[in-house]
Amino acid sequence: MGLIITLLIIWLVLSVLGFIIEGLLWLAFIALVLFAATAVWGWLKRNART
Repeated sequence: MGLIITLLIIWLVLSVLGFIIEGLLWLAFIALVLFAATAVWGWLKRNART
């Protein structure tokens, strides 16, 4: 579970940086997609354990 939280924080930081720095807008969109994918993956793994 710690790995998933770490990945979510990294994707969030990268997306914020992408939106702040105009030249890295592509980074923001990639980070948001990865954030969503990691959140879904973590949610599915959590539900599989219960």
